[in-house]
Amino acid sequence: MKSKIDQYVINKVKEKRLERNLSQAELAFELNMSVGFIGKVESSKYPSHYNIKHLNQLAKILECSPQDFLPKKPL
Repeated sequence: MKSKIDQYVINKVKEKRLERNLSQAELAFELNMSVGFIGKVESSKYPSHYNIKHLNQLAKILECSPQDFLPKKPL
């Protein structure tokens, strides 16, 4: 089971990914990760989640700040 903060971050990344019309496969390619990893992260069935390094890379790819993926207040 993913923590509240993990799920919040995943939802924000997915939202930004969809805004930029990127598929899971395209994002995986940009991150140099497997398509399966992105699918597992976005699925509630697996415990996979992004780490700080991923968030920094995602911010570069999605042209935003890593802070954009985090809540304003603790969850």
